Amino acid sequence: MGMLRLRWLSVLSVVLATALALVMPLSPATSSAAPADPLAAAAAVEPAVARIDTEIDYQNAFGAGTGIVLDPGGQVLTNYHVVQGADRISATVAGRNFPAELIGYDRGRDIAVIQLLGAGGLPVAPIGDSAALAAGEPVVALGNAEGSAAPLTREVGSVTAFGRTVQAEDSLTGASDELNGLIEFAAPVRAGDSGGPVVNGAGQVVGITTAASVSYRMGPGGKGFAIPINDAIGVANQIRSRVPSDTVHIGPPALLGVGVRTAPSDVPGVLIQEVLRGGPAEAAGLMDGDVLIAINGTRLQSATALTYTLDRFYPGNVVDITWIDRAGQERTGKATLAPGP
Repeated sequence: MGMLRLRWLSVLSVVLATALALVMPLSPATSSAAPADPLAAAAAVEPAVARIDTEIDYQNAFGAGTGIVLDPGGQVLTNYHVVQGADRISATVAGRNFPAELIGYDRGRDIAVIQLLGAGGLPVAPIGDSAALAAGEPVVALGNAEGSAAPLTREVGSVTAFGRTVQAEDSLTGASDELNGLIEFAAPVRAGDSGGPVVNGAGQVVGITTAASVSYRMGPGGKGFAIPINDAIGVANQIRSRVPSDTVHIGPPALLGVGVRTAPSDVPGVLIQEVLRGGPAEAAGLMDGDVLIAINGTRLQSATALTYTLDRFYPGNVVDITWIDRAGQERTGKATLAPGP
């Protein structure tokens, strides 16, 4: 099934290709009956919804998404793709606007936690149990699809399936990934709703919207997919503890400074479309049109592989890079990675 990431504006990262959510399968269980008015239940969560706005200098682009407040001090859970590549992040909660910075992320599960600077006394989202959801149960997806100056979107629907696996594609690089263990729900979520809460009839967050079917544009109805909150909170708590791992990266990503595309099948590595001027790759000798084939001996078979390889490193790390120049000669060099947006 073809899928669409819920971005307001697609942007080209000069460092990393977009990677998509990957979560563990979830076994559904029975759930208590929901009240007659799901919108009234969702109102309990609305004060703790963060409207996220991003700016990306490289393309003079702006984006929007959604998040939920995890603690009064301003830690907010969202999708990583909402804040990926942003030079500046801001968030509005209960009418108060704050600059924000990235605490850390898990690219494969599409989870990030940001810190709202100067925040205090914020309302905290009530967290439910996604394992207790049942098919047919009403839910409401809250989001920022209309923009931070407009009322929250409130998409009413129902849970339709569990443990869903779908294919999501980055329209800019052509890279695709498999999203697993998602909750499917029937509600017309839209761009800007990414990272927003899916709320059950008890007024609790049970999922984080991350993807929508391409068919949602075709008319009324539509479907969305959400990361179960049990999975999302587990990842978020690791990020909040600032404990890095093979999958969790703390702080900003490491920037190599290349815009890439997966090379043709008969060419090893990734094709460098653009080298960021003044960046680490340019300093190492890479040029537009070169083919990057390895970092620290790890072979790069796709744009997505490059992103995951770089996630294992941190700004200031020195890496060995291997590439083929436009004359067809294999070359090697060293690059000192910079903090990325």
